[in-house]
Amino acid sequence: MTPEDMDLLSALARQRAGLRIESDKAYLVESRLNPLARREGFDSIEAMIAALRAHREDRLIWAVVEALTLNETAFFRDREVFAHLRDELLPALSKLGRDRPIRIWSAACSTGQEVYSLAMTAAEARDIAPGAQFEFFGSDLSDRCLEKAQSGLYTQFEVQRGLPIRLLVKHFENADEMWAISPRIRQSVRWRRINLLADLSSMGKFDAILLRNVLPGLDPSLHGRVIESLVARLEDDGVLLVGSGESLEGITGAVRAVSGRSGLFTRAAA
Repeated sequence: MTPEDMDLLSALARQRAGLRIESDKAYLVESRLNPLARREGFDSIEAMIAALRAHREDRLIWAVVEALTLNETAFFRDREVFAHLRDELLPALSKLGRDRPIRIWSAACSTGQEVYSLAMTAAEARDIAPGAQFEFFGSDLSDRCLEKAQSGLYTQFEVQRGLPIRLLVKHFENADEMWAISPRIRQSVRWRRINLLADLSSMGKFDAILLRNVLPGLDPSLHGRVIESLVARLEDDGVLLVGSGESLEGITGAVRAVSGRSGLFTRAAA
C-alpha cells in the first residue's frame, strides 16, 4: 500500500469510528484487510482501496472500518477485575434496592467473551441480594463480531484463553468441534450494534459500563468525548470500568477514580 492509501484508510477510520491507525503499521492493516478484499471479490487490497476512492460506497467503507477494529479479547481477561466484580462490585450493586434488574453494559464486546464472563461471574457470586436480577448488554461496531457473540460458539483455543476448566464444564457443552455456552447464560445477554461516536441516549441508563482496553485504539482527541458520552448513560451511583492500566486523568472531569481500584471510576457528581 502507498502512503496515500494509508492516509485514506486512517481518515475513514477516524471519521467513522474514531479509530487510530498508525502510519507505520501498514503490515497490520494489510493483515486485517486481506480477508475482506477476498470476501468482497477484489484481486488485492489496492483494488479495493481504488474502489473506495472511485465510488465511496457506504457499505464498503463500513466493512473496511469494521475490519480495521482491534478485536483482541478473551474470557476473564484480567482475573483480578473479575474477582472484584464477583466478590464486591456485583453484590454491592445487587443491594441498591432497585425495583428493576441491575443493568451492565460491555460497550465494546468484540466476539462476546467479556460480557459472557460478566454473566458467569454474576452466576458464581455468593453474596448477591435475594431476588436481585441482572441484565447484560453487549455492543460492538462489527456486525461479524456480534454474529459470533450471539451464536455463543467458541473454539477450543478460545475457551482455553482465560476460561477456568470448572466454568467450562459448568456453563458450556460440546457442539461438534466447538463449545456452546449454556442457554441460560446466552439468554441473559442482549446485543446491539453501536458506534461509540453516535448518540447513545437510546441505550437508557446503566449501573455499570465496561470500556476496557478500548481507548488505546481510539484517536486520543476523541477520548474525552467517548468517556463523557458513556458517563451520561450511568445512573448517578453507577460505575465505569476501563482497563487496569488506563488512566483518565486529564481526559475529562466527568469521572473520579475509586481509591485503591485501578480502572474503576464513578461519576464526578456522585
